[in-house]
Amino acid sequence: MNGVMSIRGLSKKFGNLQVIHDVNLDFTRGALSAVIGPNGAGKTTLFNLMTGQIRPTAGSIKLDGVEITGMDPSGIVRQGVARAFQVASLFPSFTVAEAMVAAVMSHRNTLLNLWGDFPDQEALDRAREILRDIGASGIERQQCSALSHGDKKILDIALALAMEPEVLLLDEPTSGMGREESRLMIDRIHHLWEEKQLTLIFIEHDMEIVFGIAQYVYVLRYGSLLASGTPEEIKHDPKVIEAYLGGEE
Repeated sequence: MNGVMSIRGLSKKFGNLQVIHDVNLDFTRGALSAVIGPNGAGKTTLFNLMTGQIRPTAGSIKLDGVEITGMDPSGIVRQGVARAFQVASLFPSFTVAEAMVAAVMSHRNTLLNLWGDFPDQEALDRAREILRDIGASGIERQQCSALSHGDKKILDIALALAMEPEVLLLDEPTSGMGREESRLMIDRIHHLWEEKQLTLIFIEHDMEIVFGIAQYVYVLRYGSLLASGTPEEIKHDPKVIEAYLGGEE
């Protein structure tokens, strides 16, 4: 595949514990991809390596052919990779709009411009545009600390979008949500992906969600890549059925 992000021979050890072992992946430009696997499979560690939160023991990560292995997280963001964290807690006294403006200004290196005004009107317009894109205009006046769990998740994604990424990583975007709230979140993510033509990669445990929206699925087991392919291919892969899906399609 012609991948926007190419991973070769990626490995990570913590002491004697091998968490990621010789992983090779290609994430296709503009695709909606899912990373799945049992607990402890190495999914979040993989994301941490891709975003520079930790450094690999061995291997290479390239974005559009540019080596990003070993870059610090801010450098990787500048290259075009952003990840939604649970970061709304960083702005507990801010409204959603204020938190978004701070993120936009930080990304544009204007936050520390002491001669300017806060909020900057251009940044405020951009913040509101992002909130509209993700269907969250209705929460812009709410205080971050008062948001529901689901709205905090949405804000986390909006804050990542303020980094203007080419590749967006979402780690279990529906965790802790009920069925209806999960469906709303997935609808928003799918709409965002279609509208912005992002390369979007998400970790998810809900197989109904994974097989319902992902174009490609990558399966990790014990830190190694067990299988990759379309949802239909993964559903019928004997190795996946045995190791992850419990023998049921």
